[in-house]
Amino acid sequence: MFDAPTSRRSFIASALAGSAALLAGCSGNAAAAPEAASAAPKPVILVVSFGTSYASSRHATIGAIESDIREAYPDYDVRRAFTAQIIIDHIEKDTGRHIDNFEEAMDKIVADGVKELIVQPTHLMDGFEYNDIKKSLENYAASFDKCVLGAPLLTTEEDQVAVAQAIKTSMERYEDADTAICLMGHGTEAESNSIYATMQDVFKSQGFNNYFVATVEATPTFDDVATAAKEAGFTKAVLRPMMVVAGDHANNDMADPEDPESFISVMTNAGFDVTCVIEGLGQLDTIDEIYVSHVADAIASA
Repeated sequence: MFDAPTSRRSFIASALAGSAALLAGCSGNAAAAPEAASAAPKPVILVVSFGTSYASSRHATIGAIESDIREAYPDYDVRRAFTAQIIIDHIEKDTGRHIDNFEEAMDKIVADGVKELIVQPTHLMDGFEYNDIKKSLENYAASFDKCVLGAPLLTTEEDQVAVAQAIKTSMERYEDADTAICLMGHGTEAESNSIYATMQDVFKSQGFNNYFVATVEATPTFDDVATAAKEAGFTKAVLRPMMVVAGDHANNDMADPEDPESFISVMTNAGFDVTCVIEGLGQLDTIDEIYVSHVADAIASA
């Protein structure tokens, strides 16, 4: 049973403190009381994330999103699934606790007789993983009266502006005339990789000209951002992930000074005085509220 605190603030505090109660998987898996055995099962919101093996980030980001959704929709059973099997296996080996993958979670939902299902991914865009979920969900659709897939984070122009403003607000404490704020996304070979260029344009359209967007595995590259920031006259750089969690990519691809190809190494070698901020987007209230709003849209469309 996922034992979520009643307020998001207490959730974050206990998560960062490593509360043992938060290490359990997701809600809705306990057996029903005998007297309630004949009751119709609650509708389910399945929150699907890539996942991370970094426990503190997992609780403060994915856990916070789930907590906000649970608080907003108390009549729904909010459950968790991860899509990265390697992360699921790592967590189980490390903690002895199992997190369902998407198919396992769906099989349990069907077995429980649930007839209304909202699947809300925490993905940033409709890339390969989001579309894999969409395709897999089609195989289960006949088992439900209502079955809806929610939208990823950066779906509409309104979403994109809200995310840019949320990041700007969270980073204002680092800003000065000499500092470039450099964001690191994952990147993908899918067409949806264009969202990173779109977000760069959104930052500029909002007047946030000291913000630059890079990716680990696609374009824009770390070198692209180093060149652009230098040409703009900045001498310092603050790096933060533009990812829901601050896990392996944030700690290694972004912030590892021993890796010559990391973001910090590229920026340092380009002459910048570099600071790294290891915080996932899921730690920002406004970001979590966008996911809640996407659940609302999905419920309304069911």
